Amino acid sequence: MVSLAKRMHDLREDHDETQRQIAQLLGVPVQRVSEWEQGRHEPRLDKLIVLADHWSVSLDYLAGISDNPKRS
Repeated sequence: MVSLAKRMHDLREDHDETQRQIAQLLGVPVQRVSEWEQGRHEPRLDKLIVLADHWSVSLDYLAGISDNPKRS
């Protein structure tokens, strides 16, 4: 199973986005995004929902529970 941290990092890079852009989208410091991608902390559910919507993936995919990125 892929970790949330790795999935976030990979999706961000796949969309050619910087940590600064994601931080601005979510209204958090850049350091927070870095901590999430390092697996040191995890984002709250409301932030995960915004990210899943932003990247057009399911929450299960973002969390690494599923390998199917499609939302149902």
